[in-house]
Amino acid sequence: MKNINLKISSLAVGLLLFSATSCNDNPKNANAEASEDSTAVKNDTQLKLPEGFSASVFAEDLGEPRHMALTESGNLFVKLNAVNDGNGIIMLSDTDDDGKADDKQGFADYGGTGMAIKDNKLYASSNTTVFRYNLNAQGMPENMDQPDTIISGLIDRRQHNSKSIVLDNSGNIYVNIGAYSNACQEQDRTKGSPGQRPCPILDSAGGIWRFRADKLKQTYDGNSRFATGLRNVVGLDWNAKNNQLFVMQHGRDQLHGMFPDMYTEEQSAELPAETMYALNEGDDAGWPYIYYDQNKNKKILAPEYGGDGEKTGAPEAIDPVMAFPGHMAPNALLFYTGEMFPAKYKNGAFIAFHGSWNRAPEPQKGFFVVFVPFENGKPSGDWEIFADGFAGTETVESPGDAEHRPTGLAQGPDGALYVSDDAGGTIFKITY
Repeated sequence: MKNINLKISSLAVGLLLFSATSCNDNPKNANAEASEDSTAVKNDTQLKLPEGFSASVFAEDLGEPRHMALTESGNLFVKLNAVNDGNGIIMLSDTDDDGKADDKQGFADYGGTGMAIKDNKLYASSNTTVFRYNLNAQGMPENMDQPDTIISGLIDRRQHNSKSIVLDNSGNIYVNIGAYSNACQEQDRTKGSPGQRPCPILDSAGGIWRFRADKLKQTYDGNSRFATGLRNVVGLDWNAKNNQLFVMQHGRDQLHGMFPDMYTEEQSAELPAETMYALNEGDDAGWPYIYYDQNKNKKILAPEYGGDGEKTGAPEAIDPVMAFPGHMAPNALLFYTGEMFPAKYKNGAFIAFHGSWNRAPEPQKGFFVVFVPFENGKPSGDWEIFADGFAGTETVESPGDAEHRPTGLAQGPDGALYVSDDAGGTIFKITY
């Protein structure tokens, strides 16, 4: 494992005394729900958080960190989207317990997104392959130069090619294989091109595939597809309360651009919804034939397949369990099981929204972490902004204007929440 000197510097100029502050006029805002017994805390970032929470910069200058996973000993493994200084995985440790990483070690010669730890095994993905590393008692990988190849040959046609992963409690690993298309047109993202029916992409992409975590050299077979009709899932997690897979789908783009007579720019900025699904084996979420309209609470027939913005479609497709405004790009989902945060957060869902690109000329939206309360394995209330201010500016006209873009979430053994940012190369640590 390659050792690298790590230098930590504050993102903000000086320390800010922080108390609960309203992020904006969004009613779905946790910052308006300060507890009476909370006091102001020190926060050395520009993040806006509910009262009683604080944030620090755990590490920075990492390149493009995507998903993360922590060992019980506190080692934080970070998957990099692209190899940086010869490394595709970074291990960060806080050896002096000051809340900042002071040891940084790298390995793996491939980029990608997926990262998970289960039963002393570290799983990491490139855009075509899932690898497995054995961890010793200190949480260090033993076979870093020769990882096991669990799955290979997964399709990579550049568009929606990240392979996010999660494991259940029965020895299975689930892999997102995003559709290399916007709406499965005969000519992708081309005005006037009709949608293909049946969509040939769904044979090898546009869904979730399930494999065994203890079996080597797997690839597609007739039994490995778990769920279909999902355009692209970057954020997913296993809900232990009801033993079920939950995923966040990126909704389709360009409704106004492709169909200007049917959708206004304002409608296209908000539609379709970004959707959360609770999946069972064999489920079909309906892409590309439908999209979900969060204002009508209906599955709307896609215009490439004869829709007009009003007609419903795919009655057999499952409904989402929650819907969010369009084009916010949910890139991570985490069910919080720690003890550090107040009781309302226990078993609820945190979602990292990477931020949009397809809302122009409207301002871009997202660039924050939200919280969804859960009860008995289902959403029990509306979503609320939990951590805001990543973008560093009130109005984002272009994604490139954002200083930081939330991409990954991980829970520490002490219950702290870690947020990765692939625009600024930063890992934030949020504590209560």
